Amino acid sequence: MIDLLVTLLGLAVLVAGAELLVRGAVDLALRARLTPLVIGLTVVSMGTSAPELLVSLMADVRGSGSIAIGNVVAATSRTSASS
Repeated sequence: MIDLLVTLLGLAVLVAGAELLVRGAVDLALRARLTPLVIGLTVVSMGTSAPELLVSLMADVRGSGSIAIGNVVAATSRTSASS
């Protein structure tokens, strides 16, 4: 039961964070007088890549280089598959 609650809470935080990211990106585009496409290609793409970068950095600091390599391979294959 606790696992389900933690999962639902995590999902709610994920959705809220995604909403904040998109709203912030739109606000930044309006303030900087840039098109939403430019913001999407820069700010939003960095925001979605940041967790993978953090995992790789933490793995390297902890001496688990194989996790960092696996993360890069998985990210690349996911990106290639979605194109």
